[in-house]
Amino acid sequence: MTAHPILSWSPSAIVFDCDGTLMDTERHWQDARNITFREFGLKPPPGFADRAKGVHYTECGALMAEETGKPDLVDDITDTLLDTFTALVDQDPVTMPGAAALVRLAARHRPLAVASNCPREMVETCLDRAGLLSCFGHVVVAGEGVRPKPEPDVYRVAARLCGVPPEECLAVEDSLTGMVSARRAGLRVIGLGPCPPGPDSEEADLWVTSLADRELMSWARSRIGA
Repeated sequence: MTAHPILSWSPSAIVFDCDGTLMDTERHWQDARNITFREFGLKPPPGFADRAKGVHYTECGALMAEETGKPDLVDDITDTLLDTFTALVDQDPVTMPGAAALVRLAARHRPLAVASNCPREMVETCLDRAGLLSCFGHVVVAGEGVRPKPEPDVYRVAARLCGVPPEECLAVEDSLTGMVSARRAGLRVIGLGPCPPGPDSEEADLWVTSLADRELMSWARSRIGA
């Protein structure tokens, strides 16, 4: 890993995804989807969790309604999904391993931003309760002309607000949807999680299983914190 080209590079700014990258909320989304399906007497289609990961909640609600043959329930399903997720996160906001240490180190030396498909209030509340919100100069979410991931908008806007060209900016992401977004915007990408087989593996410049990865933190201390 130490020979990987990205580990000899120093980004001018870093943009983090929130769900599943900084905050351990992917399990809350999964639980919220399952609870919502049950509330409407519906059964999750096979493989739905994989298709829904990283998708904007409004698109997820539409997908839930479409794939269960209930297009007339899109609005009700979407509202229930968000309300359920919000309640679950409020009960149990937890950061991902290594996230807090990496963010606090980087925030002392580089401009940081968050780029998320979640509602702003949800992102800011989660980060605030985790004690990380003050580390970020900008929180960029979809809406008001900014298209959700996998479109590149949130990352383009985040890089611009950080005052650096996209090619000098690093994205940290856990979902392929988000990695595609960052790639389209021109950022380099660290992928969080197991490296997938096939072409999907190329969506990240480097894959790490955790932000607590020892060599990743060593790189951050030497290339960002120096």
